[in-house]
Amino acid sequence: MFTGIVTAVGRVASARPHGDGLRLRIDAPGFGLDDVALGDSIALQGVCHTVVAKDAAGFEVDTSAATLAVTTGLDEGREVNLEKSLTLADRLGGHLVSGHVDGVGAVTAFEDLGGSWRLEIEMPAELSRYVARKGSIAVDGVSLTVNAVSGNRFEVNIIPHTRAVTTLRRLAAGSPVNLEVDMTARYLERLVGARQ
Repeated sequence: MFTGIVTAVGRVASARPHGDGLRLRIDAPGFGLDDVALGDSIALQGVCHTVVAKDAAGFEVDTSAATLAVTTGLDEGREVNLEKSLTLADRLGGHLVSGHVDGVGAVTAFEDLGGSWRLEIEMPAELSRYVARKGSIAVDGVSLTVNAVSGNRFEVNIIPHTRAVTTLRRLAAGSPVNLEVDMTARYLERLVGARQ
């Protein structure tokens, strides 16, 4: 589990073929790997991965063909948002995020409002029922509050701090983004469906 509060931005230093997928080497200066052990979970662009190797400068994870088929942003040379998995002693500053991406959306607008930015994203149609105004959503692993929803599009506001410390600063119209809807909405749908 994660919170969607990104603690560092790393870079995919290499992406080597490994099994049916890739072994990714992540350079992670300033991320703090002293408390990370082999087998721990780290989210990359909102995608949960297991650490299979590490040193002082970074770590490695394996990603499968199945994961690569339903996510974006794990290409060699690409900056990635990083977050260690949540512990019971951590503050929950964002919202509960599983690291299991629900789909890939596309940025339709990233507008400077003079002090913050309006980010509009078109999501896959099947996800729209889970996204609500003032609800939570993870975009490339960043916990955000939904300000508006219209059909298959939603808007969020990006404050200067979030833009400065995440990969969201690189977005432009047409950019693909990983989306994870609020898990509470999924459980509510399941509970309501079971009653009917």
